[in-house]
Amino acid sequence: MTEAVLLVGGQGTRLRPLTINTPKPMLPVGGVPFTVHQITRARDAGVTRIVLATSYRAEVFRDFMDEADLGIEIVIATEDEPLGTGGAIRHALPYLESGPDESVLVFNGDVLTGVDIRGLVDHHQATSSDVTLYLTPVEDPRAYGLVPTDLSGRVLAFLEKPTTDEEIVTNNINAGCYVFKRSIIDAIPAGRPVSVERETFPGLLEAGALVTAVVDRGYWLDLGTPLAFVQGSCDLVLGAAPSPAVPRHGDFLALPGASIASSAQVHGGSVVGRDAVVSDGAVVNGSVLFDGARIAEGAHVIGSIVGVGAVIGAGTVLRGVVIGDGAVIGRGNELLSGARVWPGAELADGCVRFSSDS
Repeated sequence: MTEAVLLVGGQGTRLRPLTINTPKPMLPVGGVPFTVHQITRARDAGVTRIVLATSYRAEVFRDFMDEADLGIEIVIATEDEPLGTGGAIRHALPYLESGPDESVLVFNGDVLTGVDIRGLVDHHQATSSDVTLYLTPVEDPRAYGLVPTDLSGRVLAFLEKPTTDEEIVTNNINAGCYVFKRSIIDAIPAGRPVSVERETFPGLLEAGALVTAVVDRGYWLDLGTPLAFVQGSCDLVLGAAPSPAVPRHGDFLALPGASIASSAQVHGGSVVGRDAVVSDGAVVNGSVLFDGARIAEGAHVIGSIVGVGAVIGAGTVLRGVVIGDGAVIGRGNELLSGARVWPGAELADGCVRFSSDS
């Protein structure tokens, strides 16, 4: 295996307002853009060339990759219109150099995982599979499509989200990483949206193709929501999630130029971005402060995300909220339980108390 396709075209609507200016895979997680964690893990598993399948805000990827040196060849393929997972994979085909029978790794751009990539590819090649899926067990599979297999690992079906207990025939779900025989990518219809989950994979089973799976019980997290985004970043800093791109593990990570007052408390795997400021008596716990964010005296930021250049006033409390780039939150406000403030918005001193109960 030398090639991979990384699907990074989604708009990240569940993470707004953070994704208004930045595509989700380029948001900083554990101190670097999330895409960097995925690229470096693929690199360390033996991938030497990777195609970024982009769509939304493709220029952000291009600008970053032009400057980055990640030890791997990176090619950018941009869709004019979103084509879905299968369509994006097919759109990347002209950029691949693999032969028809060679293996191509494909993985989603919003999943943080510790899957054994090399082991997944070895299984694919040893079984001569047409496609190999990475599955992971979850406690409650009702929010996911289910993928039952036989004892040999052959996939039997792709089932929609179960609505009753009787429909839960397995707790193994599609975890967003695959190995394709390149000729299978050739057969995906070109120029239109295609879902691998609803069209490509079921069609392969119907045609008698060999679709197998590897169940990996290691770390797995979909970063699609703000709470999951914060958790993933903290897990990377604390060392609970694996990545060669994390510069060091500890109770918090302060990037170059960050300023943290001696009386401030920063912990829980928090990240303090470049040139961000945490002032006297402030508390930052299990949170992500983007570059240039400013946390004033005595403010509490708990389980939250503070965007680029945003300002949090003295004594303000944030708990489980998202503050957009450049927003200004005045003194003495209290934002709780899922509040989101759009980029550039301003809240006056002491004018807001928001919670899901109010």
